[in-house]
Amino acid sequence: MNSIIRPAAPAPGDDEVIALTRAWLAHAVIGLNLCPFASAVYRQQQIDFRVSHATDTDRLRADLRDALHSLATTDAQQTDTTLLIHPQVLNDFFTYNDFLEDADQLLVEVGLEGVLQIASFHPEYQFAGTDANDITNSTNRSPFPMLHLLREASLDRAIAAVPDTDRIIENNLATLQQLGHSGWQTLSERIRQSALDSKLLPPASD
Repeated sequence: MNSIIRPAAPAPGDDEVIALTRAWLAHAVIGLNLCPFASAVYRQQQIDFRVSHATDTDRLRADLRDALHSLATTDAQQTDTTLLIHPQVLNDFFTYNDFLEDADQLLVEVGLEGVLQIASFHPEYQFAGTDANDITNSTNRSPFPMLHLLREASLDRAIAAVPDTDRIIENNLATLQQLGHSGWQTLSERIRQSALDSKLLPPASD
């Protein structure tokens, strides 16, 4: 498997979750330029790293509602995007994938369709039509399951600033194929070490 190396503890602390997610964002998403839009909001500290303690989908849905409301009512200069990370629920990718319909329905219910949108990342992410071990799935493989809340207006501006957005997916596939499984494993180890260096992630137990 080619997912990010994660701590063995079943319920990691918030600091651990955020440390690994920050390191993944810096080294994988930005480091490999998988998302040209991520660097600016990361650099300007406009990302809300929000950890959900939900252990069932009802609680997660409530946390998602709160996160959507918070992002919609916060100035974009302060918080442009939110990562709602939920390490204790929906660890099975296909169950997580089914939940995305509920997430989009909630977006409609709270009146934020067309204002915000929800993107998906998961440790075992699998694109339709691919094998589970296909290296290209790693473009959406995060340390923990998460829901990425984005502002439509910010996304539109970012897309307008990139000359050829259609090539982003093609470039990402080429990047991952060139990196290969061994390269992704090396990167995963670098991500964990970076999180360790932040002093927020305890060493893995033997």
